[in-house]
Amino acid sequence: MQVTFSKEAIEQLTPKLHDNKDRLLKLKYDTDGCGCVMSGVTAMWLVEKEDQGDVKLDTNLVPLLVEKNKMVFLDEQLTVSYNETANSFMLKSPSQILNPRMSLLVK
Repeated sequence: MQVTFSKEAIEQLTPKLHDNKDRLLKLKYDTDGCGCVMSGVTAMWLVEKEDQGDVKLDTNLVPLLVEKNKMVFLDEQLTVSYNETANSFMLKSPSQILNPRMSLLVK
């Protein structure tokens, strides 16, 4: 899996990563409140540590953690961009938009 951050996403994430130097960036497939694992929503989390089953991916920004058992719900090529109008991140692949308003949460 290849994840690339757009220039705008890097500009937005850099200060947040700097303010949370002790945390790791994780792409989380969140199913809380969704009722079914098939209805999950992607989000970015800043976490204290790697969980068992996480995979560390190299990106053009920082290493990114992804849950290995949830990678099946993601595409092989992903881009994280930033939408200024919506004030949120967007996760997309060449074939679809996975989350047009992806949040960044400090966990």
